[in-house]
Amino acid sequence: MEKKFPVAIIGGGPVGLAAAAHLVERKEDFILFESGNQVGTSFLQYGNVRLFSPWEYNINSAAKILLEQQHIPLPDKDLLPLGKEIVTEYLQPLATLPEMKESIHYNSQVINISRKGFDKVRTNGRDNAPFVITVKENGSIQNYEARAVIDATGTWENPNSIVNGIDEQKEAPISYGLPDILHEERHKYENKHVAVVGSGHSAINTLLDLAELKRSAPETNITWIIRKENITSALGGGTLDQLPARGELGIRLSTYLQKELINVYTETYISSYEVNTQKKTLLNGVRKGQNIKIENIDEIIANTGAHPNFDFLRNIRFTFDSTLESVKDLATLIDPNIHSCGTVRPHGEKELRQPEKDFYIIGAKSYGRAPTFLMATGYEQARSVTAFLCGDIEAAKRVELKLPETGVCSVTPPNSTKFPIQIENNCCSDNTC
Repeated sequence: MEKKFPVAIIGGGPVGLAAAAHLVERKEDFILFESGNQVGTSFLQYGNVRLFSPWEYNINSAAKILLEQQHIPLPDKDLLPLGKEIVTEYLQPLATLPEMKESIHYNSQVINISRKGFDKVRTNGRDNAPFVITVKENGSIQNYEARAVIDATGTWENPNSIVNGIDEQKEAPISYGLPDILHEERHKYENKHVAVVGSGHSAINTLLDLAELKRSAPETNITWIIRKENITSALGGGTLDQLPARGELGIRLSTYLQKELINVYTETYISSYEVNTQKKTLLNGVRKGQNIKIENIDEIIANTGAHPNFDFLRNIRFTFDSTLESVKDLATLIDPNIHSCGTVRPHGEKELRQPEKDFYIIGAKSYGRAPTFLMATGYEQARSVTAFLCGDIEAAKRVELKLPETGVCSVTPPNSTKFPIQIENNCCSDNTC
């Protein structure tokens, strides 16, 4: 390529902005496309939730340098931020820095990526052609050219269905993510029968809020539906977790479980659901090989994870693992069928490399459907990939991150001896509630 094209970044979340900060640090041009009207829009959707990782792990090293150069105060590294504080105290100040703001395009949805003058099949000379990024920007279609593309779009906007492969009915009372149960959406859940589907940290946060709600609204009925064989595997490492707030989530939830404030269905797969004229939902499922029904549900909160969107990548060459939909070479590192640990060793450009030269998927999207991802992991990915794109091969190979251990490898979670491994629900003899 004779002309010096910028590096294109897709996604204005923490990892996308981290990649931009590293490029600024190396005096490389970039252009960033964010589909929302500001940075960090996904974090604002759970702005009321306190993260379990302190600021120390949530601020990228290159971004920190840029902020300090402009004398912008940084939060205490040991404090735990709310989701909205990630935006207001970190991402927005970073995005408005002089070195950053002119290269960030808002309300800009990337709808296609290709190689200029090449279809997906043609190979000869392909690596020397610039990328063409087609963007729907403020209602019009624009094309931009770039020498490399970093996809940091995440997965938050693509939640998984509670029923495999089936889109939810419009009339179904299903909410996704982390609703504000104790404040703005309290009326929706108090004294109702609420089913929580999923077993990750989002589900635990949701259950803790519902249990707190039940203290002042005692008719609130909580049902927890998980596919895991037992509760203990969902509770985490407790006091052995090197992120204390993460370990504390499982400890707190185990207290409510011991008090039998939550009806639990383990090893349960939802096969279908029906909504009657009274807006009550019936869940049909399979539990330990037997058909079951869970009746009279008012609200369902789906904390079932998310999956990546590959639609705009159809005209370039990329691969992903068929099981996790992660970057292919990451699959053996993060597959929960293989690893009991929640901790994944740091990795970089080599593992993230795609068949299309100078195209990378980083951040949560690189993990596909895998359940656990830390921002610090994405920051290390961004550092390594941008170093490689700038010709610093040695820096790209280095590992500059030590992740906190989850404490769940071959460890029995706290208080597990105080309630059965399999917690049965308190339902009627016909397996309905």
